[in-house]
Amino acid sequence: MATMLSPDIALTPPAAARVAAIAAKQGKPAILRLSVEGGGCSGFQYKFGMAEAAEADDSITETDGVRLVVDSISLDLVRGAQVDFVDNLGGAHFAVTNPNAASGCGCGTSFSV
Repeated sequence: MATMLSPDIALTPPAAARVAAIAAKQGKPAILRLSVEGGGCSGFQYKFGMAEAAEADDSITETDGVRLVVDSISLDLVRGAQVDFVDNLGGAHFAVTNPNAASGCGCGTSFSV
């Protein structure tokens, strides 16, 4: 079965490299799941986790052999976004640049639409 890749969300090469390193260390597939949940300082928050496989309703994008999967409900809130990995004085973390976010908070993990 052919995988349907989505142009709706992007995974940067630095984020793909970080996912690949985590997956290799854990002995798991290089698949990062991004979901959006209610909560956080601004109303919604991003949640990241390693996945064993994509689900039937997931949108999938691939960079350097690493997959980013997003469920259909979360995709509506992050369509057009880019997932990056940032390592700076503030710490190392996955960061989402989301064109749908009307506002965010200082922690960078929550947003409102």
